[in-house]
This record gives sequence, structure tokens and C-alpha cells, in this order.
Amino acid sequence: MLAALMLPGVVVAGGGSAVPRGNTIAAIVSNDPNFSTLLSAVQAAGLVDTLNSAGPFTVFAPTNAAFAKVPAADLNALLNDRERLRALLLYHVVPGRVTAAQVTGLSSAKTANGANLSIRTSGNMVMINDATVTRADIRASNGIIHVVDTVLMP
Repeated sequence: MLAALMLPGVVVAGGGSAVPRGNTIAAIVSNDPNFSTLLSAVQAAGLVDTLNSAGPFTVFAPTNAAFAKVPAADLNALLNDRERLRALLLYHVVPGRVTAAQVTGLSSAKTANGANLSIRTSGNMVMINDATVTRADIRASNGIIHVVDTVLMP
């Protein structure tokens, strides 16, 4: 799967990425205004095709509010460094379809960039590193999305 994650994004005239259609992870992210910063990052990193491909993937998706916690200068630098951005985004992706019920039984998960995420649960709260899962089990045709309130830093 890691090789699949290295595919370039679809680029159309004008320099933008193609808008995904259907019920893929990429389509869900592109159609939800709460993920507009994530979508911009995925496009800048050339990962649209990956999140539109067969998968399956589990994505811990930071909202715009999560990205807003990152200092503006750091976020701009990241968005302009494709390799660092790809590594960061792939840190939010776990190979396979991992539901909320499965996540609560884990203490860690290996990400698509090769690093591990720490997983803790307390009652109904699930923490991925220092991020809280605010919405779980958004089902896509090629995986599942869990929304997090903080950008995960490798």
C-alpha cells in the first residue's frame, strides 16, 4: 500500500486538482467544508488519487479548527514543502479499515509513513497521540474516517 500512497495527484488545467466524485475518502473530504484545509494539504501533497483509490485506509482527519492550532508560519512552511507535507499527511493514514470499536482495543497503530500512533481510551473518549477523536466511523467506499481535533505530528 505504501507504493500506492506515492502516486501523484490528478492535476487539471489551472493548477488545481480534480475534484473526486463518489463516496471515497477524498470525495468525502472534498465535499465537507470542515476539511477545506485538509483538502488543500492533500492536493498540495499530491495525494488526491491515493485517497480516491481502492484502499482500504483509515484516516484520522484533522478539521480546519485543528489546522488553525498550528502556527500560521509553520503551516505555510509545511504547505510549501511537499515531502514534509506528504510525511505529515501519511502519518494520519493507517492501512486497512479500522472502526472505532477496533481502535478502542488498540494501544498503537502503524501509519502509512512507518511511524506509530499512540492510542488511549478513557470512557467514551479516544485519544490519538494528543488529539481527541470528535467523530468516528465516517464510512467511505475505500475506508473509514475518524475526525480529530488536532493535527498529528510525527
